[in-house]
Amino acid sequence: MSSLTATDRKLLESLFDMSGGYVLDFGNRTFEEFVSKSVELDIHESRFSILGTSKANKLRVLWKLEPDHIVGKLLSDLIAHVGTIRTRSDEADVAKIQKCKEIASRLLAGGPLLNPLKRHADHLDAKYLAEQVRRMEAAIETDPSLAIGTAKELIETCCKTILAERGVTISGTPDVPTLTKTTLKELNLVPDGIDESTRGADVIKRLLSNLGTIGNGLAELRGLYGTGHGKHGNASGLTARHAKLAVGAAATLATFLFETHEQTKK
Repeated sequence: MSSLTATDRKLLESLFDMSGGYVLDFGNRTFEEFVSKSVELDIHESRFSILGTSKANKLRVLWKLEPDHIVGKLLSDLIAHVGTIRTRSDEADVAKIQKCKEIASRLLAGGPLLNPLKRHADHLDAKYLAEQVRRMEAAIETDPSLAIGTAKELIETCCKTILAERGVTISGTPDVPTLTKTTLKELNLVPDGIDESTRGADVIKRLLSNLGTIGNGLAELRGLYGTGHGKHGNASGLTARHAKLAVGAAATLATFLFETHEQTKK
């Protein structure tokens, strides 16, 4: 299921001229070919016809059923198609297209990495965690510094949530490295917790050691470029690819910690 909001859908439907049951200039065959080429799905499958057989209804169902990275890819391609059939656009159209591009970028930024975090946020009823995921998705392309700052905060929230559920308290105001180290220890994800007789013990220990450094790295990167501190003089060189690296690393660590927490609850 994608994370498109009602506002997102309304804007996209307006751009794609869906009010009459159509989608842009597509016929049934050309729409089938376009969707297949974009995301390798058959738009005429019966599961996409639960709201009706019009192209617009099938697209609406696809938005609802498919994950963010699939919907984001199709939206991105449809928006590009708009540019090929509308040679002239007024300021309102340009603004609408830009907003739709931002929606597609947000969904693509989440991809397979952030979707598991959304499920954990729902399961834990962690509204702040869900908000952090939303902020990271929206900021990767438009505000890389904010995305990096939020990635660091995500690790904080993840560790604090797990430790609280396990009844572990830390005095004072612990930083990210301390929170990460304490959480890894509580989950027995430290090198010392691996039996030497375990197959591949050395490799597993190295991976766990590297895992523990992600929080440290995000904290340092946030200090240089992220929100919450005075930005470094070279912050202007920060791009979406740096933000994707930070968000990807944070998402990987947080998902692994949450899954380990769920599987090892006493």
